[in-house]
Amino acid sequence: MKIELASSYGFCFGVKRAIKIAEEHKGSKTYGPLIHNKDEIDRLKEGFDIGLAEKFEDVTPEDAVVIRTHGIPKDELAKLKAQENKIINATCPYVTTPQNIVEKMSEEGYSIVIFGDKNHPEIKGVVSYAKDLRNVFIVEDEKALEGLPILSKVAVVAQTTRKPQDFLKIVNALVLTHKEVRVFNTICNATFENQDAAAELAKDADVMVVIGGKHSSNTKQLHSICKSYCEDSYLVENENELESEWFEGKELCGISAGASTPDWVVQNVINKIQEIKKADQ
Repeated sequence: MKIELASSYGFCFGVKRAIKIAEEHKGSKTYGPLIHNKDEIDRLKEGFDIGLAEKFEDVTPEDAVVIRTHGIPKDELAKLKAQENKIINATCPYVTTPQNIVEKMSEEGYSIVIFGDKNHPEIKGVVSYAKDLRNVFIVEDEKALEGLPILSKVAVVAQTTRKPQDFLKIVNALVLTHKEVRVFNTICNATFENQDAAAELAKDADVMVVIGGKHSSNTKQLHSICKSYCEDSYLVENENELESEWFEGKELCGISAGASTPDWVVQNVINKIQEIKKADQ
């Protein structure tokens, strides 16, 4: 069985930047998981003494606090500043962009439509920058727009890891029903590249393995895309979750990985797959 990596996969610019920032601040504490990858968070804890504060109560005034790649709500950032913590902002610039857009367009009297998951930390942070939360609408698809009290002028942004095709459906629906629609493409380029590469590989593969955190939005999107082209597509966090029967009778195993997945985890998965195939021979 041949094992082939997607032409684009794994760590994006924002994640590489955040990890570098964390490594440069040994003994600091991240506010929320820095990225959605437990193995990499464990590596930072063991090798760089990077702690984790899940909520504000876990932060003491003496802590140096690294802000997670997904950003945090505006009021929580204000609390950290009021407590006079040393703040190291590792928020991905691609996430900072929709925060700034929402703040500006909200102040100018636009309704805000956000394409994304309301429970995702990135979206919680973006929403918090709106002037009036009653005029912010988070939708998962164009059908969710029906009946919403959106003003005649509306600004639209997207969660950075969403599919462009789905974003366009929401934009098109708004253009047909609203007088002024300001569209801001806030989907990350790395997301485009990883998704396109995974789709191309999945078309030819007998089995696809997508590596990344189970809570990672972009990794789940990759898995969904692969599944649409290759039925035998599996999402794993590391090599320990692989099942030998997945590879029985397969000729091409495709590998992709989410934007928060380090190369060393990808290599561990490849090594394990090779071990499984040798054992079957």
